Parts: sequence; structure tokens; C-alpha cells
Amino acid sequence: MARKRTTKIPRRWRRTKAFIVLNLVVWGTIGGWFLLQSAERQREVARLVENAVQGDKGITAFEVAWDLWQLYYSKDYVAVEVGGDQRFFFAGAPEAVRQKVKVLANTGYVAGYSDTLGNPLWAAYRVRDLDEHETPPRPDEFVVDQRTVARITPAVDTNSGYDRGHLAPNHAIARHHGKQAQEETFLMSNIIPQRHGLNAGLWKSLEQKIAGNYPGRFGEVWVIAGPIFSDHHAWLQRRVAVPAACFMILIDESQGRVRATAFILPQEPATDRLDDHLVTIDEIEERTGLDFFAEMPDVAEDALESTRASRVW
Repeated sequence: MARKRTTKIPRRWRRTKAFIVLNLVVWGTIGGWFLLQSAERQREVARLVENAVQGDKGITAFEVAWDLWQLYYSKDYVAVEVGGDQRFFFAGAPEAVRQKVKVLANTGYVAGYSDTLGNPLWAAYRVRDLDEHETPPRPDEFVVDQRTVARITPAVDTNSGYDRGHLAPNHAIARHHGKQAQEETFLMSNIIPQRHGLNAGLWKSLEQKIAGNYPGRFGEVWVIAGPIFSDHHAWLQRRVAVPAACFMILIDESQGRVRATAFILPQEPATDRLDDHLVTIDEIEERTGLDFFAEMPDVAEDALESTRASRVW
């Protein structure tokens, strides 16, 4: 008797089918939950879902579900009311304990610069969700910042083994603040020496999330980035100190509640997973001598800065 032939379903199709079914379950759960919410909450959720559906901000159904859980049910947020100018900072500019800092205001970001180290110690900026965006062409040249005493030139980094790493990123600032703001990110007062693997790897991954994904999910985010120096750092041409690592802090605020996520990224990261580099803000303060969020009430500041995010947003 001839054996009956069975048609074997390709493994790739089975995975695709499972992915589709899982997405339908996620979206169905979100839809059912949505119908039970207030009108104000529905508007907020609708913006997030619309951004995900449009697809240009790289927001997945799983991120939508996670964000909704975090926004309404997570204990990661700290209740706080902070007034004042929040164009670049949430709860005030970083305050330096160990270094003299010159504050340099630009169109899309503010930098705190050390002439002694020939580096910015921090750069702070804020990005909001955008419906439309056009990114101007990338400028060709880095520029000496005449406002600094050190007046570091791009030649210092040439053939040094280090990239010219932006603190306030070219793409995100251009996308949210326009051409003039983009050009100002190429001032040498915004540049630190970074190994290419970091600059083109984990650092770039965070910058890409900040450009579209994070504001698309949260409405807006505040960012502070900077270098971390060791006690015996190297120098480029005896003018520019080489950091051992870099830090980045992100702030998300929603209706009088705030949460933070923070990273320390070594010049040569041991892994390529951002989750492996999550830290507390307290650790960054200890290693940099900077004091963040000084305008926040002490109880809220302590709670925010002592908490390590459980996962990358």
C-alpha cells in the first residue's frame, strides 16, 4: 500500500504565523483595555497607538503594551511638581562639584564646558513628538567654539584613534530643532573623544531611540549626556582629556510624575546589550562630581536617583 503524503509546513511560516497571532493578541488586549479608560486617557493612548501604526518611529505593539502598563500601573514614577524653564532641563542644570564649568547656550541644547579638560562635561536637551520632520543634510565640518578659552580644533582628534563623538546628537537635534541647531552640534564644545565601536554602536543606538522612538512613545524626553574621566586619564596633544566612559540620563514626565533611566557606557563596552549598562543616577554623580536635578525636592530627588531602571525603555 502506498504511503499517504503529508505536506510539511515550513518552519519559517510557522514562526511568522505565531508572530502574527501574538501581535493580534497584544493589540486585542490593548483595545479591550482602551474602551474602559477615561476620555483623557484615551486621547493619550490614541497618540501612542497612532505613532506605532504609522511605523516611522519604530514603535512595536509590545512597546505600546509595556508603556501603557508602565504609565498607569508601574511604581517606577516619582510624584513631583517642578516649575521654571524646562526648555532644556528638568529640575535645573547639572551642578559641577569638582570642575569649573562654562555654560554655553545653543539653539537646541545647552553644554557645560571645561576649558581645563578641553571637553564638555555635559550637554542637555529636550525632544518632543513630531508629526512631520525633515532632517537637513549633515554638515561637512566641525567648528572651533570661539566662546571657549581652550578653543579646541578638529585637528586634535585627527588620526588619534578616536571619533569625534557628539553629546547633543546631530540627527535628533536637526530633526527637532532645525538646521541652525544641527550646525551648532558640530561645535567642538559639544564633542568628546569616543572609540568608534562605542560611537557607532551603543551610543548611536540610544541616539536613534531619542530621535524618534522615545518622543513618539512618551510625548517628550529630557536628556543629559557627558563623559566620565578616570583619575589618570590620557590626553590628546596635551589639550583634550580622554574619558574612560560616557553617561546618558533620560527623563520621562507624565502628569506630575517622573521617572529616569541612566547608562554608563565604557569606551570599549564588554557587551552590546544596553540592558547590561543600566545604572543609578547616584553612581553617575559619584563618578563625575556632577549634581543632577538640584531643583527637585530632596525626597523625590533621592528616590529618583537611587533607582536603577529594570530594563531599557
